[in-house]
Amino acid sequence: MEYRKLGRTDLDVSALCLGSMTWGEQNSESEGHAQIERAKASGINFIDTAEMYPVPPRAETYSRTEQIIGSYFKRQGDRADWILASKIAGPGNGISHIRDGQLKFNREHIVAALDASLKRLQTDWIDLYQLHWPERPTNFFGQLGYQHRDADFTPLEETLEVLDEQVKAGKIRHIGLSNETPWGTMKFLQLAESRGWPRAVSIQNPYNLLNRSFEVGLAEVAIREQCGLLAYSPLAFGMLSGKYEGGARPTGARISLFSRFARYTNPQAEAACSRYVALAREHGLDPAQMALAFVTAQPFVTSNIIGATSLEQLDSNLASAELKLSEEVLAGIEAIHKAQPNPAP
Repeated sequence: MEYRKLGRTDLDVSALCLGSMTWGEQNSESEGHAQIERAKASGINFIDTAEMYPVPPRAETYSRTEQIIGSYFKRQGDRADWILASKIAGPGNGISHIRDGQLKFNREHIVAALDASLKRLQTDWIDLYQLHWPERPTNFFGQLGYQHRDADFTPLEETLEVLDEQVKAGKIRHIGLSNETPWGTMKFLQLAESRGWPRAVSIQNPYNLLNRSFEVGLAEVAIREQCGLLAYSPLAFGMLSGKYEGGARPTGARISLFSRFARYTNPQAEAACSRYVALAREHGLDPAQMALAFVTAQPFVTSNIIGATSLEQLDSNLASAELKLSEEVLAGIEAIHKAQPNPAP
């Protein structure tokens, strides 16, 4: 397993990060523990979660994912072996069960969310604490065509000041952003440097063969500012594995179970996906491993967040760490991307 620096910190994180958002919904506690053990055996030392997980978010399952990770730490006693990342939820529809739905990145909510996560995770500290998505209205979760709207949101200065207090208290080591824009990322960095507050060490945004929009504005920021990408949805909800080809909907698969996961199933995305799957098979590659290897190899990526609902899927995803794509395959990927760029941003 390759290891990379997390921003400007002294932490070395594995190039693959273990995602956890199915634990407590599609996966049981024992299955979650088994995935953690398998990932650790392969060299992964980085695990990502969130207070909102599992997804889709429901009051009945709220916070189960962090509880599963916490019970693992209690059982194994290996918390110090892991770089642990979690996130505080921002405002949005469908999450009224979290702190009464009036979510802000202010002192009240950050302290409450962080303390609750620490308790569930059964740990004294979180290595990377991330803002799950912006509190202000802006472009994220696939929204295109920025339309400016005046809105009352917590000043970024207040958010950073509170996070600084939590770092000084030893509750978190570093902070990160998620689903952020170029303006938001640079503003957080500028304020941190001018005020002596914690500097974001990473940005967790979607990135895959169907959605390379990160390259347009944020890739340069990630490299020049050493605020690397933690890429989520690298398989586009499993579409790039080929298992949904021809309209197939395998039993138990995410898109089969939950209608809300439609981001990567529009006709343009399905057409591009079929071309990527065919390219992989033409070169004797597993489509999912090709898609993952492409993401992991990008110079602006710190770690690629993989997820699975079975150990067999996890093993396949882990094997992608050893795959180096040939120039011919890379040329084929670029040709498809040029013909159908970002069909599912």
